[in-house]
Amino acid sequence: MAQIDAVRTPDARFADLPDFPWQPHYRDDLPGYEGLRMARIDEGPEDAGQVFLCLHGQPSWSFLYRHMIPVFLETGARVVAPDLFGFGRSDKPVEDAVYTFTFHRQSLVALIEALDLTRITLVVQDWGGLLGLTIPPDMAGRFDRFLVMNTVLGLGGGSTEGFDAWRQFHGDQPDYDMAALFQKYVPGMSDAVAAAYAAPFPDARYRAGARRFPFLVMTRPDMEGVDLSRRAAAWWSNDWRGDSFMAIGERDTLIPPWLMKRMHEILAIRRDPLLLPNAGHFVQETHGAEVARAALAAWG
Repeated sequence: MAQIDAVRTPDARFADLPDFPWQPHYRDDLPGYEGLRMARIDEGPEDAGQVFLCLHGQPSWSFLYRHMIPVFLETGARVVAPDLFGFGRSDKPVEDAVYTFTFHRQSLVALIEALDLTRITLVVQDWGGLLGLTIPPDMAGRFDRFLVMNTVLGLGGGSTEGFDAWRQFHGDQPDYDMAALFQKYVPGMSDAVAAAYAAPFPDARYRAGARRFPFLVMTRPDMEGVDLSRRAAAWWSNDWRGDSFMAIGERDTLIPPWLMKRMHEILAIRRDPLLLPNAGHFVQETHGAEVARAALAAWG
């Protein structure tokens, strides 16, 4: 891969993160991404029986999983929570055009293979699901379970009013106040937590990924990733043999409950979803520990 111009958020931006004591691990040698440094939280024994692979969306980062990570670690499992390129502590290509569905998806495939992760419980929300739910069909032997929260597969079938407004907002105000956005979507969020979500993005050069993602969501059938997503939908419906759990934030305006219930059908989840009437889009932020414990209890 040709050298990509990227910036790296200064470490000082991540000092004193609330309730997030874990130190990052880095790889800058992922095949196809040599020279770009990907950060991840990687806790628990490397030889643990289970690995929880927690994938964030836009514009968040692995900080979003800080309430779920301790619950998963209590089981003796390993927890891996990467920051996608353009987010968190990972390097951030400065050109918007670098960010594509394939660019992100293949980076996750490369990380899974580089770490040789097996017995994976896939934990996804937002773009974590748009990307992550397309991966198990290509490496089914590595995955045992999945936990899905407020996300979809990008099947090219249109959008919702709430997401259309989100996309338009990013087009009209590409360098918006990141902390204020999180406080809007998570009422009552403290200034310290909101600042932690904004920490990766000191200025506009660091925000290409955050700017670009809303315009990559596959709302039309001709968009990149639709074919893979449709193939994944068929695989989940017909071929998945592992266990599953869904939690739905019912106040989500981007991915409303009716759409999540449709995803419940597409993913062929056998048990009823956990309905969270007071949760919005960022389920992990407001109900992370509750969801993690409910999923573990359901799986036994």
